[in-house]
Amino acid sequence: MSDALFAVPAEPVEVSPGAVHVPGWLSTETQRRLVELCREWSRGPAGMRRHRMPRGGMMSVRMVSLGWHWEPYRYSRTLPDGEPVAPFPSLLGELARAGVADAYGAPLASGTPDYDVALVNYYDADAKMGMHQDREEQADVPVVSLNLGDACVFRFGNTENRSRPYTDVELRGGDLFVFGGPSRMAYHGVPRILPGTADPDVGLAKGRLNITIRASGLE
Repeated sequence: MSDALFAVPAEPVEVSPGAVHVPGWLSTETQRRLVELCREWSRGPAGMRRHRMPRGGMMSVRMVSLGWHWEPYRYSRTLPDGEPVAPFPSLLGELARAGVADAYGAPLASGTPDYDVALVNYYDADAKMGMHQDREEQADVPVVSLNLGDACVFRFGNTENRSRPYTDVELRGGDLFVFGGPSRMAYHGVPRILPGTADPDVGLAKGRLNITIRASGLE
């Protein structure tokens, strides 16, 4: 991959075994390009939507899926209206593999299932994400999170429950967060957005975009 995609990041910070935060990983140019792509992906075929949870509540985060359609709590190849899901972009797979290599200091092992699904989440100033596990995937491959726009408080917890112990990390635009290995099933969430903290040069004046890239392990 071209070095122009990346800035000169700070040293990786291990938040928990297998969970690594790399501040300032994406260059401003790459952030700007990803914001433009997120706008394209959100236009169709599904568009961004708020999912209804099994108990009836609506998510405050708006989301569009690529590669596989996610809804609580399953994946499918088609949207609710029967239309096919937008394809998974190869660029996101490349960024995910590069992110793992930079976070862990080594690439994914040969034969590891490839990345094939991305969730693009938009948070306005009041949006939150409750503590949850990413457990719909059948592949034990690190989850890669790319952050754009406003900063957030990212709460990274333990693998047993939604309660303490957890660590609050400030994720800013351009930051990378990877979690796998013993932290792959850790509970995590976003209790707060920090409005007005986005770099105006990336083209996202308000809100936060988060691109979460995963390997589904599904056929």
